[in-house]
Amino acid sequence: MNETYFKPEERAVFTLRELYRGYGYLPFKMSKFEEYDLYVRNKDFLIDDRIITFTDMGGKLLALKPDVTLSIIKNGDDIPGYKQKVCYNENVYRVSGSTHHFKEILQTGLECIGDLDTYDIYEVVTLAAASLDTISPRFMLDVSHMGILSALLDDMTANTEVRRSITRCIAEKNAHDLARVCNEAGISSEDADTLCDFVGIYGNMDEVLTRLAPLCRQHEAATIALGELTGLRNHLKQTPYADRVRFDFSIINDMTYYNGVVFCGFLDGICECVLSGGQYNKLMRRMGRQAGAIGFALYLDLLEGLEQAPSAYDVDVLVLYDHSLPPADVSARVAALRAEGKTVSAQRTIPDKLRYATLCDLRKEAAK
Repeated sequence: MNETYFKPEERAVFTLRELYRGYGYLPFKMSKFEEYDLYVRNKDFLIDDRIITFTDMGGKLLALKPDVTLSIIKNGDDIPGYKQKVCYNENVYRVSGSTHHFKEILQTGLECIGDLDTYDIYEVVTLAAASLDTISPRFMLDVSHMGILSALLDDMTANTEVRRSITRCIAEKNAHDLARVCNEAGISSEDADTLCDFVGIYGNMDEVLTRLAPLCRQHEAATIALGELTGLRNHLKQTPYADRVRFDFSIINDMTYYNGVVFCGFLDGICECVLSGGQYNKLMRRMGRQAGAIGFALYLDLLEGLEQAPSAYDVDVLVLYDHSLPPADVSARVAALRAEGKTVSAQRTIPDKLRYATLCDLRKEAAK
């Protein structure tokens, strides 16, 4: 199969499926519909809370699926010592980031749910980097750890709205408004300075860890989270992707759902995050599950923005034949060329504007 003729999102489906299966992630298939209530209860977890709904014949309000993770959690069970590893290629229905209209979007990803350990976290983050690399070597994976900021905020304020305002400012790298929010909330200037330092903490993994150490020293939970991030750094440095991973503490997901490691992936030429994931143990608790969970999703609709190298030819081989040649002979030659991995167009005349690399004229061969 010549992958030159596939769109980036089409190539990604094939290559990522093989990548995930190679690590034991089994295919998960869900129905098109879920009860609307599932998404309403967790709308903050969704990228966009606008959902297509309809009423079924029994009067129940259903929704066209805008998300896969919620369905995987809903349909799983907690089994001590067991890890559910699943991958998926699913069409979800949400507002597209490129068109800003409802669109059927092909999404691929994986989830690791159950009795998680450190290896599982390393594996999923590494697979996130590998996923981006299969699409383009020009990628960047930004990684953060929710436990560090959460630990610092726990010592500063319990006000939910203030915490959301602070995290929003950090996500936007807006130090000015962050200082204002802290002042209005009565947070000490020393603590406000600590939070403002987060705005500028991103870049090389080693450098970021060095800058984080003094900020975490007085907080036991933050120190533990820093140790986890350091372990992840040590692992990533042994992979081929180390030079394309940054630690960036503006990568913040909703603390109501996420804990631990979170990450976003970017591809050169696309301004939006094309891959998003992290640990979501808190979401599991909200849905009545006790297991741990980590996963990510890759938004294939955004790959339409990737520049494709123009192909020099429309087809590898143009096969010419006429009515004097038995169809079986033409078919045999086409099959032989296809077995070599070439694309073939069998024609009685040379089409206008068809670009071909090689001409195979069966008429001349038959005349010899």
